[in-house]
Amino acid sequence: MRGESNTLIYIISAVIVVHFLVGFIWLAYKLNRKKDSDTSKKK
Repeated sequence: MRGESNTLIYIISAVIVVHFLVGFIWLAYKLNRKKDSDTSKKK
């Protein structure tokens, strides 16, 4: 039982970490894209 519960905790932890990584990558992409469109509008 203990080995199975540890595996479940590892899976949940991995999902949370991947979720945060995808969120930060998406946020950086959105911020960089917005910055690029702002500079192109000023030109």
